[in-house]
Amino acid sequence: MLHQFIQVGGSMLILSAFIAVQTRRMNPASLAYLSLNFVGSAILAVLAALHREYGFLLLEGVWACASGVGLVNLARGRTPSTVGH
Repeated sequence: MLHQFIQVGGSMLILSAFIAVQTRRMNPASLAYLSLNFVGSAILAVLAALHREYGFLLLEGVWACASGVGLVNLARGRTPSTVGH
């Protein structure tokens, strides 16, 4: 039960960022967007690894890495790419 609650929470972080961008309430190059995607996808990647769900691990692991690179670039004063998924 706790596993499902955590999984839904991670999914909600990613989906809230996506919906906010689609409704023009958030910039996809913003700290908030990148952080929501990073944390949500990292949670889901860890859960996928624990349950040996390799396709899901690949998807969420790459998503977390891409968001992490965007966060690093933002911290360095570079504008992250606005191309996302």
